[in-house]
Amino acid sequence: MMLDYNPEDLDVTISELLVATSDSADPELPAAVPEVLRLIRAKLNMDVAFVSEITDGTRTFKAVDSMPGFTPQLEAGMSGPAEKSWCQFVVEGRLPEVMRDAAPFVASGQAPDPGFAIGTHLSTPVRRADGSVYGTLCCFSRGVKADTDIDLLRRTANVLAAKLGTPPAAAPA
Repeated sequence: MMLDYNPEDLDVTISELLVATSDSADPELPAAVPEVLRLIRAKLNMDVAFVSEITDGTRTFKAVDSMPGFTPQLEAGMSGPAEKSWCQFVVEGRLPEVMRDAAPFVASGQAPDPGFAIGTHLSTPVRRADGSVYGTLCCFSRGVKADTDIDLLRRTANVLAAKLGTPPAAAPA
């Protein structure tokens, strides 16, 4: 298979965008994440790419990049119960990181019905240095894609995770 780009070039660009944002770990996402999502979505020819945070039983979209005109519109700040999210299912291993065709997973009840068609779905956990799960880095397309690159998402998730601080300690009861 002949690639029309050098994978290392995109990795370098993503790393530079994420690493250049600050010299210290920050509990919030680096400001460059939307641009990183745009690069990933475009490279993988997906309709949507996003970073979610899973905390206190809630999955929240922290940053989203969608193809122009994609509906339903997904936006940063939208949230819902984690136990009904594909993100949580991937973190728990109930869904694979790579679903070239997600329709059979929805039809069989293995994946919650999102209310719209999803063809190819890629998702990988974003784990902090202490091993705790921040959330996921995902992208999906309405159509089924023959070529996918979960390794790009994994590498990006690792760089992103290195920029995230440890979660705040729970307040004493």
